[in-house]
Amino acid sequence: MQESILNDLRIDRRMRILVIGGTGFIGHHLTGALIAKQHHVKVLSRKYNSLLTPHNKAEYIFGNFLDESLLRTCLEGVDIVYQMVSTTTPSTSNIDPVYDNQSNVIGMLRLLELCVEIGVHKVILPSSGGTIYGIPNWVPLTENHPTNPICSYGITKLACEKYLHLFNYLYKLDYAILRIANPYGPGQDPNGQVGVIPTFFNRLLNHQPVVVWGNGSVIRDYVYIADVVDALCRTIELDSEYKIFNIGAGIGFSLNQLIESLQSISGQKLDVTYQPSRPFDTPTSILDISRARNHLGWSPKVLMNEGLLATWNWLCEVHKVGFLQ
Repeated sequence: MQESILNDLRIDRRMRILVIGGTGFIGHHLTGALIAKQHHVKVLSRKYNSLLTPHNKAEYIFGNFLDESLLRTCLEGVDIVYQMVSTTTPSTSNIDPVYDNQSNVIGMLRLLELCVEIGVHKVILPSSGGTIYGIPNWVPLTENHPTNPICSYGITKLACEKYLHLFNYLYKLDYAILRIANPYGPGQDPNGQVGVIPTFFNRLLNHQPVVVWGNGSVIRDYVYIADVVDALCRTIELDSEYKIFNIGAGIGFSLNQLIESLQSISGQKLDVTYQPSRPFDTPTSILDISRARNHLGWSPKVLMNEGLLATWNWLCEVHKVGFLQ
């Protein structure tokens, strides 16, 4: 009898979820976790990811997030939306801030308008714990730290956060924001614009040098992909006065410390070239995750060395089958 009641509750909690950008690194892992929880998942993306196997139980729709007609079709019947798409990265966003705003902020506004019109219950945004705050006044960074981004990427993420608050105030559209530190793990593109861990590991495998901007003292907070996905899933049924949560390990590693760990796990020596610092790189970014612990019931489970080893093993496997060069 008790098992029957629990089954009914699980059925009642099944949501119709749209993951925009669900073939990306975080989006792919999130889609798998949502399917495992028996939610019905639609994915809107430009294309499949050659590094990752599509999920059999997901409904894939391919096209441009900025196509309003397509987006409207994807939103029909949806309860929850995860907006995972970003057209820029911190290192590229300052090149063309106008494009950054047109493609990200305007796209977010169109999404929110359609969500209100169609009756979507909640929008969940993975924001940036690394760029939202800018140069820290204190460390670790709490959610009420001043937000003074020093790259366009951080400014557009902050604008999207503010519009979520506005649409909640005006139209009662529920939302949650996760300010994620530096995610890493299996499936992250080692040839992409973000992700120092798989990039450095990949260059080790190819016996290539790596470039470090500055003297290697820059400190970052790295969080494993499984922990990120756990936090994202917990926001579905979140009922709290808080809408914004830092998601990280709560521990900082300098690039030099990270390089030592990568060498230890791989058993290989990295050839490191040091270049002048970049203006958009903040010196230190460590997140205070106590709000997520206390109000989201979340905490990171995967230790750094565990996560690094899993990432290294995955990269070694994809190299063996010839997916990476």
